[in-house]
Amino acid sequence: MKEQTGNIAYAEGYLSELISSLEKVDLGEVDAAIELLMEAHKRGSKIFTAGNGGSSATASHIVCDFNKGISVHTEEKFEMICLSDSIPTLTAIANDCGYDQVFVLPLKGRMKNGDILIAISGSGKSKNILNAAEYAKSLGNKVIAFTGYSGGPLYEMADVKIHLPLDDMQKAEDAHMILLHLISRAIADRYGIKMC
Repeated sequence: MKEQTGNIAYAEGYLSELISSLEKVDLGEVDAAIELLMEAHKRGSKIFTAGNGGSSATASHIVCDFNKGISVHTEEKFEMICLSDSIPTLTAIANDCGYDQVFVLPLKGRMKNGDILIAISGSGKSKNILNAAEYAKSLGNKVIAFTGYSGGPLYEMADVKIHLPLDDMQKAEDAHMILLHLISRAIADRYGIKMC
């Protein structure tokens, strides 16, 4: 039997804190997110996702899971759009208009009443995310927020608050992906779909 190293102890601590934070998530909010996404799909509304850095990758990943993993099996497709997927568009807006505009400008004229924004921000303080959320709400649309730390202003303005109460960006990002996978699988199960 190998002697346990400091790396193993570190890994145990990391996973223990991640699991503990997941156990504190309000599953009523997860349920509300599932129902909102199901309703949007039934009425043909769009679902926009947005995030910065690692959260941008999460926002893109979940769009793939819905647009291929679920929609390949359904006659009526999910219409999910990641606002950070077009690097040329994002960098043009950032360069010419400011980075705080990179998510809200693509929403203007495209987001319609009944659409949904999934906003992913570990801190809940990113101005570009807040601008997009404020715009979505100005149209009467729902915002599903994934946050960590204190949740920040995004937590306060969101309609559905999926919050990880921990001060650790990597663990918050880990948990957001887990919970978004949970949500996609729950919706797939409702449709009798086995995702691959």
